[in-house]
Amino acid sequence: MRAYIFPGQGAQFTGMGKELYERSGEAKELFEKANDILGFRITDIMFEGTAEQLKETKVTQPAVFLHSVILAKTLGETFRPDMVAGHSLGEFSALVAAGALTFEDGLKLVSQRALAMQKACEITPSTMAAVLGLEDKVVEDVCNSVEGIVVAANYNCPGQLVISGETSAVERACEALKAAGAKRALILPVGGAFHSPMMEPAREELAEAIAKTAFSKPVCPVYQNVPATAVTDPEEIKANLIIQLTAPVKWTQSVQNMIADGATQFIEVGPGNVLQGLVKKINKDAETSAAE
Repeated sequence: MRAYIFPGQGAQFTGMGKELYERSGEAKELFEKANDILGFRITDIMFEGTAEQLKETKVTQPAVFLHSVILAKTLGETFRPDMVAGHSLGEFSALVAAGALTFEDGLKLVSQRALAMQKACEITPSTMAAVLGLEDKVVEDVCNSVEGIVVAANYNCPGQLVISGETSAVERACEALKAAGAKRALILPVGGAFHSPMMEPAREELAEAIAKTAFSKPVCPVYQNVPATAVTDPEEIKANLIIQLTAPVKWTQSVQNMIADGATQFIEVGPGNVLQGLVKKINKDAETSAAE
């Protein structure tokens, strides 16, 4: 069974999507439609912009989404997913590719999500940190023992967890995690504490936008970040998308459940190959490839 997986923020690179734009009339049309919807030429930044410009909030999330979704749409008949999943932002790409959301609505929601997250980041100094070499339970226990808000945010693969919260609490947790035996506990260069209670203002804003958006039943199950299980009911999908901003990304658990449900091939759709690497760390026997 084929599982198509869609990357999140951080996968962007200068030149992303350019070759797709140049080789496919359908891709070009969708990229131009995206420029109109967003009100600025995001394609100019994706194709020719600097790493700094690509890191701008209003650019990063829509850019990764567009690269993934447009690539999926140009795969034509070969795109026959038995299941899909996306890492954080990638969940929106997965939902559009699986027909639960239209291209236009998906792009508008991703753009609103990015701006709402940016605003939430500006309220309180907050950050994220990568923790390597500890069991999930140890990381969770340390976070619970530290003063202030700090939580497990991304379960990426066994031995690789990202924590998120108030800057001072994350710093304290990093010291405690190193003392507990972590190989590394490293503050990440991110704008704020994604997938933590610090994103509550963004969650409220996104909830309003999602409530006004029409969702359909996807063509295959979507393994969402919040439950890490197969979901097909549109109302359930909407509820999980809203919770996702303040809840952890259960990527390890999602991949394990996809394999348990019959996934044999994982095809990454979009920029980079980070998810293929994570899948291999979760299950070394899984077959991985990139969509082309």
